[in-house]
Amino acid sequence: MYQAPDILMMAYKTPVMQGQLSLLDEKERHIPGSVQYNIKRYERHPQWSLDDMGMLIYHYKKEDPAQNYLELRFCIAGNVYCRKNNTECSACKVNETPGCSERVDTVDVLSFRFLSVHLSQFGKPRKPESTLSQDILDFRHPSSFSKILSLCGRTRLVLEALLNHGYTDSMENIFINAQSQMLLLYSLECMVGEKEVEGFQCKFLANEADREKIVRAREVLLQHIGEPLTIKELSRKVAINECYLKKGFKEMFGTTIFDFYQSQRMEHARYLLYEKGLSVTEVSIMLGYSSISHFSTAFKKHTGLKPCELLLH
Repeated sequence: MYQAPDILMMAYKTPVMQGQLSLLDEKERHIPGSVQYNIKRYERHPQWSLDDMGMLIYHYKKEDPAQNYLELRFCIAGNVYCRKNNTECSACKVNETPGCSERVDTVDVLSFRFLSVHLSQFGKPRKPESTLSQDILDFRHPSSFSKILSLCGRTRLVLEALLNHGYTDSMENIFINAQSQMLLLYSLECMVGEKEVEGFQCKFLANEADREKIVRAREVLLQHIGEPLTIKELSRKVAINECYLKKGFKEMFGTTIFDFYQSQRMEHARYLLYEKGLSVTEVSIMLGYSSISHFSTAFKKHTGLKPCELLLH
């Protein structure tokens, strides 16, 4: 089995002994066929000198395709948190309270594992001129590898949101799943050498206020995961033209509004069925489906499984 380097040791440039690590917090989620993630927050040793780092790991096993996966790992240093409630302390961050006993300098290590069954939803019919990123998503690249990733501004913003959000329970699961897909998009762009684009094809996106409206639209969709919104309703909520909303969303996030929303709905359904143990009927009602059969059809199209099959895992 391919063994990828330990990202914390690479960031520190020296092997880190287990006794040196003081774990402050950990979040972990493992749902069959979904994104599996682990976020660990360590207290940073005063003498540690670390570099922020990202890594993409492609694990390929020809004889057992079910074991194929793509993993993203990140090591982020320099954050300051309040030990009392484990959230970012803005006062400590700008050193307003140097003597604060609750101040903690941290190192955050994040891992997101995308299984082949999950990535298959992004696949397209193979073309002779298929790109490296598409070959990786389809697991057509013939050997395992790992690659260090530079952390662009967009990636850092997503990581910061993941580490500092205020969501809990189901909303936290929805939020982390959505952000992990953005990390996958930006990491694949970085891996194939695409530079961060400063300009936009849609000229109106040069306006920061309009970009913020598109970002807000994505947040509104996540907040209404069980209350399907029409494009007209969504455009009114964020005060932007419907045409601009559709074009801007596709350019900024690489997917249509419908495909994004449907993907997040089904991933949340998977979470409710597997982790919360809700029935198929309960989940279909929570997600706003008019019938169980419509929900089951959509779920199988997205996951490859019938809802009842996930309950048997």
